[in-house]
Amino acid sequence: MGLRVSSTPATSPTETTSRNDRFPKQIKYIVGNEACERFSYYGMRSILALYITSVLAKTQDQATEIIHYFISANYFMPLIGAWLSDKVLGRYHTILWVSLFYCAGHGVLALSDVMAGVDSKVWCLYVGLALIAFGSGGIKPCVSAFVGDQFKPDQSHLLQKAYGAFYWSINFGSFFSFLIIPWVKNRYGYGWAFGVPGVLMGLATLIFWIGTRHYVRVPPSRKTRSAGFFAVLLYALKHTGSRKPGQGFWDVARARFRPEEVDSAASVGPILGVFALIPPFWALFDQSTSTWVMQGSSMVPFTLFGFTVNAEQMQSANPAIVMVLVPLFTLGIYPWVGKLATPLRRIGFGLVLSGLSFVIVAWLQKRLEAGETLSLAWQVLPYLVLTAGEVLVSTTGLEFAFTEAGKEMKSTIMSFWLLTVSVGNLLVSWITKLAGAGDSSASVSSGRFLFYAILTLVVAGVFVVVASLYQYRNPANRLGTPRKAI
Repeated sequence: MGLRVSSTPATSPTETTSRNDRFPKQIKYIVGNEACERFSYYGMRSILALYITSVLAKTQDQATEIIHYFISANYFMPLIGAWLSDKVLGRYHTILWVSLFYCAGHGVLALSDVMAGVDSKVWCLYVGLALIAFGSGGIKPCVSAFVGDQFKPDQSHLLQKAYGAFYWSINFGSFFSFLIIPWVKNRYGYGWAFGVPGVLMGLATLIFWIGTRHYVRVPPSRKTRSAGFFAVLLYALKHTGSRKPGQGFWDVARARFRPEEVDSAASVGPILGVFALIPPFWALFDQSTSTWVMQGSSMVPFTLFGFTVNAEQMQSANPAIVMVLVPLFTLGIYPWVGKLATPLRRIGFGLVLSGLSFVIVAWLQKRLEAGETLSLAWQVLPYLVLTAGEVLVSTTGLEFAFTEAGKEMKSTIMSFWLLTVSVGNLLVSWITKLAGAGDSSASVSSGRFLFYAILTLVVAGVFVVVASLYQYRNPANRLGTPRKAI
């Protein structure tokens, strides 16, 4: 189905302005879908670490490897999802049909609880996680773009608010999932704990489907016949020997492609140079769902407002802090520091904070190894520091990727950004596999936590050098964040 076309009677300028200042009615279906989908994903992830170590009798290192291979696959699959969307199905059908695989994955995990032997449960785990990785990763590059598709050109001023609501829904869903699913597990067992996220994913798919007749659907990009990054790159490599004196690497491609296609392709290299230093951040950040949970399981749960918080529910601290820090940073801190808040400076400082969070976690682990009894509330401190780093790195990285990429390469660049998450999680699995030295719990040790801290702080130092050499394509990025008028 192509673009939705309708015939409407003429309206007055006042009526047109009013309509252009309203969200399209279909946005509520997409935001509702995202909240339920994120609840299902993070709810399932919240109980993985202790399920693998307790029910499946795997070591802490094995659990760390499995979880981070799974997360890595989640963020590699957007490449396949983007291809399906752009070349075959379009965004709407990709989201709808791939979501069914997502639901099936939750169903397989829920069935693992009724399997008799551990080996059968392990196979259910692997099959279920594979289906969820394909589903979650496959729709990831499509949903946020589908939001933008719903707005007319003269409604671009509403996009920031729309994406703000979209990002808020992600954290809203994940916050409650981290609280509710561990509670369901403790009260009703793992079968229900894996089943409830499946029900929510089914609800997410239903909500998305209900909005079908309202959606604007953009045809697959293959119909635009725009040259992609790799097409321009391969042509430039193939004809590099025919360059004339004074021509740069990309100039030779101008004989075959339009100037804007070549300029967009040329924008990719410098951006990837920045991206190359981002994976260590994700290697640290996503351990909040693996090694931090296993560390927390050896600490004493605490009570907040009459509610007992355990190691799995402690993960709710991240989205709760995000929902506070995003408006604080965006509306307060960035305007206050003005020109100092350029995107790359924000990312560099975020890398430093993520490294410092692991210094704190290493210090807590050292105390546990010495036989101290610690309240789980101590983990609030590293969560606060790591989440501040997330806001500076993750949200700024999306902004940097979108604003610096050429018009023809924005989808490509966003896919590469998601790929940094995949590489970061692979890094954790590889380090866990290669540096275990026969110790099945080395991934949850003060030495390992300190290693990650030092690694990231060193990378942050290199990042500062790379950032100082980077030439912004977008002039607004050089100016940082404008100060508020007093």
